[in-house]
Amino acid sequence: MNIKDRLDIEVADRNSIGELSYDKADPLLIASRYRDESISLICALFAYGNANAIVKFLDTLDFNLLNQSDEIIKKELSSSYYRFQKSEDVSGLFIALKRLKDIDSIESIFYSGYKKEHNIIDGLWEFIRVFRDVYHIDSHGYNFLVGNLPKKINQAGTYKRYFMYLRWMVREDNIDLGLWSKIDKSDLIMPLDTHTFNVALRLGLLNRKTYDLKASIQLTEKLKEFDKNDPIKYDFALYRLGQEKLA
Repeated sequence: MNIKDRLDIEVADRNSIGELSYDKADPLLIASRYRDESISLICALFAYGNANAIVKFLDTLDFNLLNQSDEIIKKELSSSYYRFQKSEDVSGLFIALKRLKDIDSIESIFYSGYKKEHNIIDGLWEFIRVFRDVYHIDSHGYNFLVGNLPKKINQAGTYKRYFMYLRWMVREDNIDLGLWSKIDKSDLIMPLDTHTFNVALRLGLLNRKTYDLKASIQLTEKLKEFDKNDPIKYDFALYRLGQEKLA
């Protein structure tokens, strides 16, 4: 069996809501409960570290705070922290997203940068620019959480959490939410993490040894050979293969 056939079978097998449970922890479990673009972004941006710890932290958050005043948000989240995000970083994210709602939808802001060239990265830079303008905090925890605009493309890192969020929003199946309609799933970029990176190397889908944005783009281009209209459908399957040490 060739790699494409193996991955197609894996994609079909993994396309089940049963893949999202506390036994198979994933931040998408929490995002799928609310089906809201702002809540989903919170879930995605905190998606680093141990999957069980991520879900446990997300379960402590009161997402109704996105409709409250800055003062109430700060008060209610005063003891909330995750790894090196302090309470002011967590509350800052909530305040920024609350203010963003008064400007435009997250989808429309992404789309305003994406639409000219159908370039996801342009959409991401536009969103981060607007996002940081509505509520600015200059701390290590907050900067890591929401990202900064890179001076050069090779300084961009992987932006895995944003690419994963875009997968959730743009694709629609039994796993992904499909809440957006303005962005084409054929333009998505692989949200590369250590599991997908290592599996892609072992399967010969990637030959770049550096874990960066260029590797994400290279893997995306390879997966387009398997499905040019929906290359990122392979992401969740590759991730689980690595997480469960099956490849």
